[in-house]
Amino acid sequence: MVSAAFQTLSDTLGDLADPARDGVVRAAPAGDLESLPPFGFDTFFTEWHVAPLPLVATVWAVGLYLLGVRTLRRRGDHWPVGRTLAFVVLGMGSFYVATSSGLAAYDTVLLSVHMVQHMVLSMLVPLSLALGAPVTLALRTLPGSPRRWLLAVLHSKVATVLTFAPLTFALYIVSPWALYFSGWYEASLRSVYVHEMMHVHLVLVGALFFWPLVGVDPLPGRLGYPFRVLLTVLTLPFHAFLGVTIMGQSTLLGGDWYPALSEGPLGAWLPDPLEDQQLAGGLLWGAGDLIGIVFFVVLFTQWVRSSMKEAQREDRRLDLAEAREARDARDAEKASRG
Repeated sequence: MVSAAFQTLSDTLGDLADPARDGVVRAAPAGDLESLPPFGFDTFFTEWHVAPLPLVATVWAVGLYLLGVRTLRRRGDHWPVGRTLAFVVLGMGSFYVATSSGLAAYDTVLLSVHMVQHMVLSMLVPLSLALGAPVTLALRTLPGSPRRWLLAVLHSKVATVLTFAPLTFALYIVSPWALYFSGWYEASLRSVYVHEMMHVHLVLVGALFFWPLVGVDPLPGRLGYPFRVLLTVLTLPFHAFLGVTIMGQSTLLGGDWYPALSEGPLGAWLPDPLEDQQLAGGLLWGAGDLIGIVFFVVLFTQWVRSSMKEAQREDRRLDLAEAREARDARDAEKASRG
């Protein structure tokens, strides 16, 4: 069933990548790619460009978040600075860098660069956004009707399904396999629309996976910490296996896209496509494990803090119970004397 679904996806996206579709796709490497200088540390800073979708998404997300923080502070409420930094700097900042910097300029030229972008969008960005708790901020600052609508969404069956841990885990694991071993990835190289939607997809699937695990927002069906740690540990071998599989492939991902680039002006500095693909697989393996370990540390820290808070609550409950017992004993003693 899975292989049949992959084949259907490959056929559909293969049609999108058909060179005969003028105006929608790039039948061959676009001419603007031919002017790119050799990739290096300096090009990360010199090859920035304005991408409309990432720019609009970043400006709106950051603007609304900061407006919510300002609203809280104006009425004297506290909002942790760490959450603001997580959402604005690490989350949306990483998203904009990954989609508009020199990293984005070479994401269709070098598979290794795309793989770095992939890991940022699918792991670092969703993890950071979840730690920023934007839903909690919205619930504390929105006026009546919008707040009720948001609560209705959070309590809906759709939200329950989308935050169901086994489903989000399966989506998170299967998505990269579907991306690289179907026609999807080649279509993303040839179609600007598919390319942008791939970025959106990576962030959304990552958010569905990370939000219920490390986020502090109120979500339906939140799991206990032992099960969250288990899911985290289970993701590590899947990234490693995918990376090793890509490293061992003798067939190039993206069809003839990278060989066509090597035959053009960029061939003067481009590495061998197969060697770059092996590097990309290694980056997926290593970066996936590295970010996964960071994720595990964050989750374990949250678990410890939650346990400490629970212990403090239990201590307060016991103290109150002892105080009541002592008071009742004194009252009983006074009554007996009277």
